[in-house]
Amino acid sequence: MRFLLITLMLLTGIAQANDCPRIVSQSPYITRALGWLGLERCIVGVSRYDELDRPRTGGVIDPDVDAIALLDPQLMITSNWTKPETWQAAAPAGAQALRVDGFRGMTGVEAMLRDIGRAAGLADIDTRVARFAADWRAAAQRVNGQNRRVLMLSACGEAPYSFGRGTTLHELLIAAGFEVVADHDSIRNFHPGKPDGDVAAWIKERKPDYLFTLKNRRDEVCNVAIAMPGVPILPLDGPLFTHPGPDLLKGLEQLRQTMREIHP
Repeated sequence: MRFLLITLMLLTGIAQANDCPRIVSQSPYITRALGWLGLERCIVGVSRYDELDRPRTGGVIDPDVDAIALLDPQLMITSNWTKPETWQAAAPAGAQALRVDGFRGMTGVEAMLRDIGRAAGLADIDTRVARFAADWRAAAQRVNGQNRRVLMLSACGEAPYSFGRGTTLHELLIAAGFEVVADHDSIRNFHPGKPDGDVAAWIKERKPDYLFTLKNRRDEVCNVAIAMPGVPILPLDGPLFTHPGPDLLKGLEQLRQTMREIHP
């Protein structure tokens, strides 16, 4: 099994240099951050959710201890959704087991990038993160939301959810000049048939000017319950917003272009 994994890594082009630690990335947004930092070549294993062609190491909640051990990583990175004791128990002797956030504000996104870079030994990580911080603020200003009342929902599926105060996307929309009229903290899920589960009634009470919806590759048709007369629904590319990190720059540019099409 170990020979098979090593062969697979060679075939997929993983380069291991002295300055390149062997990294296991246990979440797609971490993989994207590693790619932005120029460290994709260091990744030897990824979770079952990832698109990168590397050996699989289980999920965020259930990392595969045996698969991780066979990859002999020096650095393992997961989100803080993995319990600390679970992640530490999955780490082979001598491996650093790092947990990062990124879903609770842009300061957290910057801290996530900084923590990953420092753990990987990047000497210029503070400079890179400072540049990213300046870039996302400038990109947000270019959107020019003009205090329009908005909501951002997943919208796809039978149980949509809304991004409220304290989330990275709420902060991003505020920085882009919108008034986010969600009246809740964190993420609110709407389950049809349950108390306070009527998403249509909730949207109507909020009186938004626009609804932003996040679409992914699997959900091309979104929940019709969110449709409100006179309230345009503006679909956005979900992965550009739900993966905290550098992809948010592309998301802000898509948001700017979307608003420009409506208000030239």
